[in-house]
Order: sequence, then structure tokens, then C-alpha cells
Amino acid sequence: MKGFVLLSVIISVFPAAHMTKVFVYGTLKKDQPNYFRMMDHANGQAEFVAHARTVDRYPLVIASKYNTPFLLNVPGTGQRVHGEIYSVDQKMLEFLDDFEECPSLYQRRLIWLEVHDGPGGGQHTPKAGSSVEAFVYSTDTYEPEWLQKPTYERYEAYGDHGLHYVCLEDICPE
Repeated sequence: MKGFVLLSVIISVFPAAHMTKVFVYGTLKKDQPNYFRMMDHANGQAEFVAHARTVDRYPLVIASKYNTPFLLNVPGTGQRVHGEIYSVDQKMLEFLDDFEECPSLYQRRLIWLEVHDGPGGGQHTPKAGSSVEAFVYSTDTYEPEWLQKPTYERYEAYGDHGLHYVCLEDICPE
């Protein structure tokens, strides 16, 4: 046919990767000893969403011979804990489950968070002051005396609490 132009349109039938929101409050936060794991593409994809704090209070304690931060699953006690929300793919979620020894040491559960700020601009970025639900790694497995320890609203590996995180050479970068 003269003058007829056939256009080919290719439509993607592959859905966007499913992403899951995860709240980190300890060594996986930016500028902390294990943050590099969140940014290692070999572990999967993680994208910063926002700074936030828990809606409910939880005891965030520093315990064990490694001075590890533990969020104890005792809602209503402790502090409103500050941290970071990341959107992660399935591969990263599986990595985090393994890294956090889930479900034996930590358990992954949904909690509500109050958003403080984020990079802004994205249609999927929550607004400051809004509430979002995300997974957190907290524990039901702890020594009873941990409930007597000081609780923190923020964790810093080398903070003024004096309980510096002990990073093993074989698992942390130099």
C-alpha cells in the first residue's frame, strides 16, 4: 500500500521489581560499620527513602561482647527509635534475613514509622510527618537483664555511650 506506514510498538510486559520497605536503626545506617552491605549490589538493591522514627517506643539496647545494637520486641517501653527507611529488592531482603540471622536471632516484623525527611521529589517518597509501615529486625531472643540496660533513641557505633561496636576483621571493611 502506497503511503501506508507500519509502526511497531513494543510494550514491556515485565512488571517493575517488587520493593519492600525496611527500617534500619543500627550498624546498617549510613556512616555506620555495616552500611557498605546496603550499598553492595552483589547483595541486591537498596535505595534510601527517608529518615524516620518508630511510632511506638521500643528498648534499643547495646549488648553482647560485640556491643551490638538490639531492638527488643517490647513495644511501649524504651524510646521512639530513630533510623533510616530503605526500599529493598527481594535479593537484598534475603541477604538482610541472612545477615540478621532471621528468624533465630532477629525476627522481621512490620512496624509503624513517623517520617522525618527524605530525598523528596519522588511520587513514592513519603512526606515528612506521615506514617508508613516497614519491616524492622527486632528480637524476642535476649537475656532478661537486657531490659535493665539503658535504652537509646539513636545508635552510633562509636557514640558517646562508650560501648564501641566490635567489628570482626573478616566481616567488616578496613
